[in-house]
Amino acid sequence: MWIALAIVAIVVLFWIFQYNSLVRLRNWIEEAWAQIDVQLKRRYDLIPNLVETVKGYAKHERETLERVIEARNRLFAGSGDRTQQMEANEALSGALRSLFALQEAYPDLKAHEGFTKLQEQLEGTENKIAQARQLYNRTVMQYNTKVQSFPSNIVASVHGFRRTEMLEAKDAERENIQIKF
Repeated sequence: MWIALAIVAIVVLFWIFQYNSLVRLRNWIEEAWAQIDVQLKRRYDLIPNLVETVKGYAKHERETLERVIEARNRLFAGSGDRTQQMEANEALSGALRSLFALQEAYPDLKAHEGFTKLQEQLEGTENKIAQARQLYNRTVMQYNTKVQSFPSNIVASVHGFRRTEMLEAKDAERENIQIKF
């Protein structure tokens, strides 16, 4: 009788441990995504200042400036899922690369202290976004491994834990950007 109770207690404790570790990993995924979101919002707030600084120097580069603003607005226009939000983020990154390329065509802009500071802040934010994406993917990998590994996969399937998709670089991110004036 005592042996049967001990076995049941061990199985219950094991089940609880596996369930709690799955919940912890799922929550870490949400926290990692929140960190990405914080950095995306920071970049969102910095862009209007950058665009206003560039406007004074590059009045006839209106198309580039409009693409940056349009991409910025699309990023937070709708709730969308994570995939849509990251696609909008990549469009914004491409538009920002075009905007930063303008400094080569406008030496006065390149020397403008406000532009340089804003560019440095945005580059720092881009680095933080990259780090947050790495943390997110690392956490998703740990979670997915747990969801798929025996015996925790049994607990995961009973309680509805499902694989989560990692953030991947799009083809456009893998290509070199060519700017022509």
